Amino acid sequence: MQADEIDPQAKAAVERQDLFPLPHSRRGVKIARLITRPAMWLQNRNPPSVGATVDRTIPGPADDLDARLYLPDANGPFPTVVFFHGGGFVFGSIDTHDWLCRHLTRESGLAVLSVDYRLAPEHPFPAAVEDAHAAVEWAAENPDAIRGTGEIAVAGDSAGGNLAAVAALMAAERDGPEIAHQALIYPGVGVEDDQQSVREHTGIVLSESDLEWYERCYYVNEIHQRNPYADPTKAADVSDVAPATVITAGFDPLRDGGKAYAEQLVRDGVPTRYENYETMVHGFMTLRQVDRAHEAIADVAADLADALDGD
Repeated sequence: MQADEIDPQAKAAVERQDLFPLPHSRRGVKIARLITRPAMWLQNRNPPSVGATVDRTIPGPADDLDARLYLPDANGPFPTVVFFHGGGFVFGSIDTHDWLCRHLTRESGLAVLSVDYRLAPEHPFPAAVEDAHAAVEWAAENPDAIRGTGEIAVAGDSAGGNLAAVAALMAAERDGPEIAHQALIYPGVGVEDDQQSVREHTGIVLSESDLEWYERCYYVNEIHQRNPYADPTKAADVSDVAPATVITAGFDPLRDGGKAYAEQLVRDGVPTRYENYETMVHGFMTLRQVDRAHEAIADVAADLADALDGD
């Protein structure tokens, strides 16, 4: 499931990240978020070009949600990918995933609607799920507001991959909205302490204490962890969910959970493409200097374009 060694470009990126360990306190989280904002502004100063971007708000169940619409350099309307960022349900934002969403737009020819959702620990489960479901419903019901055709896919990485999978499950169980495809990028689903990937690869990007902190912040208690809307691997039947692309990374603690969900989808008859990038680490598709990240983004974009008839 993993190569002998981590890709050298990914390894160098991980070593840079290790200089700034994640905080595991509410105060530390607030400080880290404040620091991230100017850092992202600097990092995103010269972004990959798209046709246009539109910053706006969309209605959420508790308050308006910030969103950024990325439009291809072409004449619309466009099918729309509703995207949810990663960050353990605690960190992350539209800006941390701006580069990835721009490349998905460029490679797919589709519009991408990146949505900020409420974060833990201030807003534990099910706040993020409620926001994700509301965003998908809104996008499907308001195509004119996003230059859309009404065709919808969902996508996300890590915690966002969990939310994309849950949004697809909720849509299937609640008779809509119709979702054409779900792209789950190293999703945070089905993670168990005794999995080989957890035993062997905690400490690479995600430490054991990171995983425990995210779990405490988001799920709060074990009862919530058993809810299929918190972890779709707990669902008894996923046969009606949208066709899926599931991406994992060889040196990722979350690898085996993502693989298990891909296998669950296949068992229940859902058309699924699963690919494990053996030399990669968790979060690799946001690592700008990693060649394999660009290849993976292009592959996911192609799946979305095929499902939504994008150019």
